[in-house]
Amino acid sequence: MSIDIGERLRYLRGRHKLSQRELAKRAGVTNSTISLIESNQMNPSVGALKRILDGIPIGLSEFFAIEPERPHQAFFRADELIEIGKGRISFRQLGESMSGRKLQILKEHYQPGADTGRVLLVHEGEEGGIVISGRIEVTVGDERRILGPGDAYYFESRRPHRFRCVGPAACEVVSACTPPTF
Repeated sequence: MSIDIGERLRYLRGRHKLSQRELAKRAGVTNSTISLIESNQMNPSVGALKRILDGIPIGLSEFFAIEPERPHQAFFRADELIEIGKGRISFRQLGESMSGRKLQILKEHYQPGADTGRVLLVHEGEEGGIVISGRIEVTVGDERRILGPGDAYYFESRRPHRFRCVGPAACEVVSACTPPTF
């Protein structure tokens, strides 16, 4: 496995909020040198890399120990959604971890008669969803509505709320919540 020096340098420079020009000035090299290294068009000598890292400042061993953060997965097959529900309610979440994320998207499946419980849910944020199939009763504060395919809801999650599948068929909803609640 090769180490991508350009990616590490770009990541580290970004973490320290330095432009290529600012880092080049601190290190005593041209900003085109920084650009060439970050795009992997130039492989710096150990001495040159040390001089550049002194401009951050960070040592060589720490530089090589850093693992740049990878972008979150952007696309998901149906079998890659993560089950976080239980019992008669299935919550299939996009993405394995919500760490560092601001939005949670779920594909919800309620068996007939399933509900989120007698105690109404309350948490920070906002949530919304669109009913794909079946019928669901949504309670928000003192309001209660039965929604069918194509109907939707959107509210501040600080308002007490509850979901209950009504009718003989299962209900499917695609929802989003910010910040993530699970």
